[in-house]
Order: sequence, then structure tokens, then C-alpha cells
Amino acid sequence: MDDRRTAGRRSGDRRAGQSVPPATVARLPGYLRALEATASQGAVLTSSDELAARAGVTPAQLRKDLSFLGSYGRRGVGYDVGHLREQITVVLGLADVRRVIVVGVGNLGHALANYAGIAERGFALVGLVDADPAVVGSTVAGLVVEPADDLRGVVSRTGATIAVLTTPAAVAQQVCDELVAAGVVGILTFAPGALRVPPHVDVRAVDVASELQILAFHDRARSADGGAS
Repeated sequence: MDDRRTAGRRSGDRRAGQSVPPATVARLPGYLRALEATASQGAVLTSSDELAARAGVTPAQLRKDLSFLGSYGRRGVGYDVGHLREQITVVLGLADVRRVIVVGVGNLGHALANYAGIAERGFALVGLVDADPAVVGSTVAGLVVEPADDLRGVVSRTGATIAVLTTPAAVAQQVCDELVAAGVVGILTFAPGALRVPPHVDVRAVDVASELQILAFHDRARSADGGAS
């Protein structure tokens, strides 16, 4: 094996165990998507300029982020696409399949359960849970929807460590507490409002209404600038 590549792997292993800034972690999935798109075109090597353009960041930002992984590329050669994908996959914790359950199987829950990207990104959807008797027992994406009363049992049987929460806001905290008590350590919530969790549990919130409001702000600002000119 090329000594330079071996050294890069060892360096990456050392740095991967160190702290990676949250802002960098947030950009890593974008780099992984960009690398996968690059690999799909048959490329073995890529430059920081090419990869940054695909990921929507500056080359300087990309190089800085990847330095936290111990990956610096080689001047005049660039980055080894396969090796860099492997590094980012390990840092993101995707080397092993992560088991996921969806709690709340309404329209959004249905869409997420059928979203092919979950499996493509290294996750396994292993359970669906809902409180509506009319939904419980139905089959969605090949899984039988189980009752909310058995939430802890579902987590225990499936070994899920991550939950996607699409319940109404009024019950989101209660469901969150049950998930934490059952052993879930990562929650992606679409319910409005902040969830309170212990330090060992991570929560990521997707608030579509808030994001639309931010877009409205920028739209208004552009309109105001145009009117002023």
C-alpha cells in the first residue's frame, strides 16, 4: 500500500477521535453527498475546488473542515474520493447501521417511512408507532404500525437508538421522555417547540414554519433593496 495513503489513514484515525466542531459536523453530510455524486461519475480523485462547489461551500472552508478529520489532500493531486468517504462515514457514526423508529404515522410519518434516503444513508427503519387506533395495525413501508402504549417495548425489541418524532406539539415532550427512558439517544423532531432532554441525548429540530419565516424575511429584504434602487 502507498505509504502516503497509509499515513493519511492513521492521521485520520487519530483526528477522528478528537473533538470536531458542531458547525463542521453539520457540513459533513453535505460533503458526503458531494463525494457520492463524484464517485457515481467514476472519479477516483477530486480537488478541493470541485468538492467545495458540489457541497456549496468555499474551498477554504472545506479544507479547514476536513483538517479536523486529519485529511489534507495532496497538492496537485487532491483527495482520494473513496478514502475521504470512508473517513466521513466513520466520523458520522455510519460505519454501523443505526436503527430508527418513527413515532407519529400521519402524512409526514408516512412520507418519512417511505423515504428511500433513510436506507441509502446507512440507517435502518425498524419500527413505526402511533396513538391512533385507526392507524395501529396498518402496514406502512413494510412495517406494521404499533401502539403508542407499547413504545418502550418497540424500542427494546428493535434496538432502536434514534427516533423521528412527528407527533402533535401537545404530546411531544411526553413522548420524548418515554423515548429517553427506553434508551433512545438521538431524536429528530418535527414537532414545534423545544424538547427538554438529559445531556446524553441529542435533539435535532426541523421547524418548517420557522424556516419559511426566515425565507420570507430574506425575500422582503431583497424586495426592499430593489425598491430603494
